[in-house]
Amino acid sequence: MAMSTTRAVLDGYTRLRQQVAVMLELARAGEWDALIERQSGYLQLVDRVRQLDKDARLDHEGLQCKAELLEAILADDLAIREQLMARRSELGQLMDTSRRQRDLHRSYGKQAASVIDAAGKFDPETS
Repeated sequence: MAMSTTRAVLDGYTRLRQQVAVMLELARAGEWDALIERQSGYLQLVDRVRQLDKDARLDHEGLQCKAELLEAILADDLAIREQLMARRSELGQLMDTSRRQRDLHRSYGKQAASVIDAAGKFDPETS
């Protein structure tokens, strides 16, 4: 029984490692919707592994394997977070630009249209 629990725990961490690696590639490719879809499955897998891990008694080799898998998972998780922070910054800049354009249009929209209409009246080539 203990051997099958140990194997299930390590298999679970291996699946987590594979899942987070896929999520990192999605983040790097800018596939944000696919990343979000994968996240719910990842979180469910984390819960299953956590439950298994509570009951497992890993030997030294099993603990070493688990530690290596966790290090890789955490490294990829950090890289995903960095990609998400960059995306958040990019979206913030887009929102600021959009907000400025909207404010300019509100402030000068009617005046800008008047200037364009008047330009035809003063253009020497059209007179």
